[in-house]
Amino acid sequence: MGLTKILSDEHRVIEVVLDCLDKITEEANSVGKLNEESAVQAIDVIRTFADKCHHGKEENHLFATLVKKGMPQEGGPVGQMLVEHEQGRAFVKGMADSVVEAAAGNADALSKFTQNAHGYVQLLRAHIQKEDGVLFPMADKVLNEEDQKELMKAFEVVESDHMGAGTHEKYIGIVVSLAKQYRVETSHISSHSCGCGH
Repeated sequence: MGLTKILSDEHRVIEVVLDCLDKITEEANSVGKLNEESAVQAIDVIRTFADKCHHGKEENHLFATLVKKGMPQEGGPVGQMLVEHEQGRAFVKGMADSVVEAAAGNADALSKFTQNAHGYVQLLRAHIQKEDGVLFPMADKVLNEEDQKELMKAFEVVESDHMGAGTHEKYIGIVVSLAKQYRVETSHISSHSCGCGH
């Protein structure tokens, strides 16, 4: 499996979480309070699977290699992706900070959660389109076979050492369970989209 294909497959998982987040906020605004368990699960998936694992692979390995190969760190596609990762983290913090009070029915907290959730969902959907449509095709042209092999090894280390064995599968399971609860389609998720060889 190609390097950027692995990251694109992970995007499909993240998109399911975004769809679930839409449904979670929709339900919360309809009943006047947040489903704390679902919101906490979605935030955990975002922070662990999407940010620590997926964005970790991109920032520490793919983007760093692309910069070494001559892509500008500032101003170009890599710089833009890094800025958007930081914006995403700010939205996630806003969600996390308001979960407990929003679950208790506090209208201001629910409004804060909803605004940050909507901001995150919109940002990430556009971000994923840019990576899949622009940055990854550029990377496929720039990276030679040796680069691809080195990055694949680095991705395996992220999965086995930084995340821990079984973590990827655990989070896929959480995503599928959330999707079932909120009737979100999961047929395009690949259960082996981590590049760790299983």
